[in-house]
Amino acid sequence: MQPIIDSHAHIDFPEFDDDRDTLLQQMRSAGIKNVLIPGVSARKWQRQIEVAKQYDSYYALGIHPWYSESTLITDVETLRALLARYKNDARLVAIGECGLDKLHKGNFTTQLKLFKDQIQVAKEFDLPLIMHAVKAHEEILKCLKTENPQRKGVIHGFYGGPQLALQYVNLGYKLGIGGLLLNDNAPKLQQTVAKLPLESFVLETDSPAMAPKFSGNNRNTPLILPEIIKKMANLQNKSAVRISEQVFFNVTQLFDL
Repeated sequence: MQPIIDSHAHIDFPEFDDDRDTLLQQMRSAGIKNVLIPGVSARKWQRQIEVAKQYDSYYALGIHPWYSESTLITDVETLRALLARYKNDARLVAIGECGLDKLHKGNFTTQLKLFKDQIQVAKEFDLPLIMHAVKAHEEILKCLKTENPQRKGVIHGFYGGPQLALQYVNLGYKLGIGGLLLNDNAPKLQQTVAKLPLESFVLETDSPAMAPKFSGNNRNTPLILPEIIKKMANLQNKSAVRISEQVFFNVTQLFDL
């Protein structure tokens, strides 16, 4: 069985404190080999690194747009210092999650500056980006074209249609496909997965958030990944084995795992 990697799961969050050991065992039994834990704010980085080390998981360091208002001027320099300190840690594989979110009430100008700062950091350390993009694709695409980072990255939690998807894919970026694909009211995303080449996608869950509607759970976990693979196989009219093989190759190539 082809191993599975969740390219975006916040297993360091308190929602997993009571059963993290059990969940990781269940994941490995289900063929989920590893997870990538994205960063969200400077105050959470140390805990995140500890969890990644304890479970030998991959991680990224970054500042989520939701935390832009509470970010200190020194936090980007702290990020640089941490990256320099851990640059030889094979588990540190990306910058993020960073990006833009127009649905969040925070100051958009602050978000934009912080996003551009993190693109620069990614370029300095030659790391790919994990990007949060909500109602701000035009601005994100403009930043990526202007800054043109060499290592590219992934648009996390992608939910748009094929036309938008191709704008990212044609620039060299991957699309993070998660539990939204399993919802009946996601025709645009399902169309994207059906139409675009398999090379365009990586798997993710955004656990503990973004649980599929039918699951009845408030907390999402990486254990839904086999269901996402089945759905992708159905939409692409290919075998689940073929999907697993390609998305595993995509994630290992993207993050140099």
